[in-house]
Amino acid sequence: MTTSASQYHRHTSYHREKMTPHHLDWQNQPNVFKEYPGLVPIALPSNLPLPEEKLSSILRIKGARDTVEKMDSETLSLILRLASTLTAKARHAGGGHFFRSAASAGALYPTEIYVASHSVTGLDDGLYHFAVHRHCLYPIRTGDLSGYIMRTTQTPENKVPTLTFFLTAIFFRSAWKYRDRSYRYHLLDTGHVMENLVMGLKVLRLSHCLSYDFDDEKANHLLGLDKTKEVCLAMTHVFRGNAVSDSGDQEIDSLPDAISSASRVSAREIDYPIVREFHQPDASKTLRATPVPETPHGPGVAPEIWKKTAPPTTWPEVMNYSEALYHRRSKRNFVKETMSRDSHAALVSSIFMEMSPLSVASAEYNRSLSMGFLADDVEGMEPGFYLLDFTKKSIGLVTPGLFVEKMAHVCLDQMWLKNAAVHFLFLADPDRLDHIWGARGYRYAMLRAGQMGQRLYVNATAMGVGCCGIGAFYDKEAGKLLGLGKASSLLYLVAMGPVKSTPSSQG
Repeated sequence: MTTSASQYHRHTSYHREKMTPHHLDWQNQPNVFKEYPGLVPIALPSNLPLPEEKLSSILRIKGARDTVEKMDSETLSLILRLASTLTAKARHAGGGHFFRSAASAGALYPTEIYVASHSVTGLDDGLYHFAVHRHCLYPIRTGDLSGYIMRTTQTPENKVPTLTFFLTAIFFRSAWKYRDRSYRYHLLDTGHVMENLVMGLKVLRLSHCLSYDFDDEKANHLLGLDKTKEVCLAMTHVFRGNAVSDSGDQEIDSLPDAISSASRVSAREIDYPIVREFHQPDASKTLRATPVPETPHGPGVAPEIWKKTAPPTTWPEVMNYSEALYHRRSKRNFVKETMSRDSHAALVSSIFMEMSPLSVASAEYNRSLSMGFLADDVEGMEPGFYLLDFTKKSIGLVTPGLFVEKMAHVCLDQMWLKNAAVHFLFLADPDRLDHIWGARGYRYAMLRAGQMGQRLYVNATAMGVGCCGIGAFYDKEAGKLLGLGKASSLLYLVAMGPVKSTPSSQG
């Protein structure tokens, strides 16, 4: 049984001499759109105007509206449009492929969105699945579910949410390509979608909080999932006022098999037991009562000198936030050009801005993860390996030198990466995650890495900078290159830099 972060991370690490061949079964490719045969979809309001604010302005928003007079289906439709939407279609010999606003490893899109409504004008109370390809809702349950939801997760001051968004992952979608390692991508991809959702709530000034802590069994039961194939990974609550739950111990019935069978996305699915084994332990919804010490400035390594970061002189945006969502792509056609001082400063500044002020757990999630970057070609910056300090909003040089081309070799010899100006790094110590949070700590770190990765994606797009996330690398070689020793591991890498005018894109 694989039940700890350190066990799972070691087991799924790539080794240059031990890579086993894997041929994709294209005849059994998973469906990237979940279907509910027999259910009648509810169309969401369309053609709603999108926000025209720039990302730099959204990131600076403090708090939310004190009160929201009402929540309606138009607002819900806009939230979902900002969280996840189809943005373009690429045609090829085997058919077509839809791009989406949130990045996904291999364009496999394991993440699904469900929403529970309470007192929403124009929509009955109940639970719905969001069909991104049709921008509609499938009704899963009817009635007020707030009592059950309150028992499933935590909300600030026991407030009753008017909306609760549930983000799940369908195992086989990513496992079809990435096998045992796929749980890493389930978490990263769900973090990408979560960041879009939270950003959309922020631009609409809606009071909200996100949670990675909840009772897994209750959440999966509520959503009617086949938990061997699909599981809930994260939630976000939206509040309309200060109502407090008084609904008591609400219970709900199991849903029909026709609902749970919708978690199957291929006729011949292969089960990867290690993914289920690692996900199952530690289903507690409660954070540790004792405070967690602040994350050290990079497990096993630390700079001698920290310098306070300076904000960009001007945030060099060429499009607004909504436009950036629709133009976001994973771009690989980097060119050897210098990244401007302001572009790099804007990227770092965006990472330091807290997005969920109502989330009592945000500080915990931040402490699960360390971040740094490899700067090869940034205006006014000495090349080297740098770390970020979230608390003091500072950066520190750990090791000077040129690292980007070496890291391209570590990333399965994807040599187009050597032309990027910067590689942002997401780091964590799996043993420390186990010690403080149990197996659930891995969820914190990887989901948070996905969130920050998506923020970099959208920010880069808004500035006309290329961006591509990388989750595949030789794990031990990455640690050795960075001098991390055994105390820390690379979880995710996001390459950024100037690109050719004709993009080369994937999901």
